[in-house]
Amino acid sequence: MTDPWHAQVTYAADVASANLRTLWEEPAAPDPPTRVWRDWLLVGVLLVVALLEGLLRPDVVWRPVAIALAVITIVALLWRRTHPLPVVIVAFGSMLAVTAASMLLGTASIGLYAAACVLLLPYSLTRWGSGRAIVAGLALIVVVGALGVASSYTAPADAIAATVFLLFPAVLGASVRYWDTAHERDVERARLREREQLARELHDTVAHHVSAMAIQAQAGRVLADTRPDAAVTALRVIETEASRALAEMRAMVGALRDGEAAELAPQRGVADIARLADLPAGDARVEVELEGDLDELRPAVQSALYRMAQESLTNAIRHARRATRIDVRVVGDSDCVHLTVSDDGDPALAGRMSNGYGLVGMKERATLLGGTFAAGPSAPRGWTVDAVLPRRTTTR
Repeated sequence: MTDPWHAQVTYAADVASANLRTLWEEPAAPDPPTRVWRDWLLVGVLLVVALLEGLLRPDVVWRPVAIALAVITIVALLWRRTHPLPVVIVAFGSMLAVTAASMLLGTASIGLYAAACVLLLPYSLTRWGSGRAIVAGLALIVVVGALGVASSYTAPADAIAATVFLLFPAVLGASVRYWDTAHERDVERARLREREQLARELHDTVAHHVSAMAIQAQAGRVLADTRPDAAVTALRVIETEASRALAEMRAMVGALRDGEAAELAPQRGVADIARLADLPAGDARVEVELEGDLDELRPAVQSALYRMAQESLTNAIRHARRATRIDVRVVGDSDCVHLTVSDDGDPALAGRMSNGYGLVGMKERATLLGGTFAAGPSAPRGWTVDAVLPRRTTTR
């Protein structure tokens, strides 16, 4: 048996290696459009501050140049997520030119306090840029930082502090990117596990019925002596095709099983949900209610309903603090089946969502069957899981 600690270390090393390859080869996906409005708001506020500072501050050197430099840097922030390297080149390249000019002419430092927003760019570079862009951008940032330190050098401690202050956003951006990438990989692994589980259950359900068909066909051959020869031929074809379908199905999903044998027992269904009320739930009482038309549901739908009810009930027992009641309700109609699992405990949002791969799996299962899934706190207290599955499965 593999040592759990060794397995965890190996997995962490694999994730780190994959993240480093992704970091070097391609940029991270930009934030969703719903977050872009923050950049517009930030740029608007900074522009107002920069203009007021440039016009009202009395000790500004080369006022038009300082204002222009601040405006260029601030406006460039609008593209810091999608084009971090060009933005770094524009902002820090302008700073490099102005700093070099001030050193040659012996003037004081040129720039506005509002231009300090340039510290957002090292973060953006390591957060959303590709590895090549990060190397090129950081090289330019280091050159500009070294030139700035040289132009106003006072002591080694100040130089070190300035360098750390300039590069800390880059370290922060790389850290956020690493953990976001790791989380996305974990979510994807949860989705793949759920797809594998669904494939296994579909296979086991089909295997159960096809095996029964093969047995009936064999029995038909035994009884066919007193019947026309055509019945014997038909039964032989049924037996052959059923056995072939079972073999092909086993071969198709054999790679998903890691060497496990097929379970020919039927999968759990809607009728088994009532037995979930017997699960130990501490001080909480589990109530299961089955209503409406729940007959003749497809095996995949029945299995999905049972698995989601079981997972939701387990989560409620584990995370619903001070809960006195957990309700599991399944309602069927002519088009779909509605599953609701709710409790009256404390929401405990952090506990339910921090490693919410069970929720990811349930959502993936519902989506694959053409349904919908939602989970979250309910008013005034408690947590509710709500899933709707169509009676006629539409796989995606």
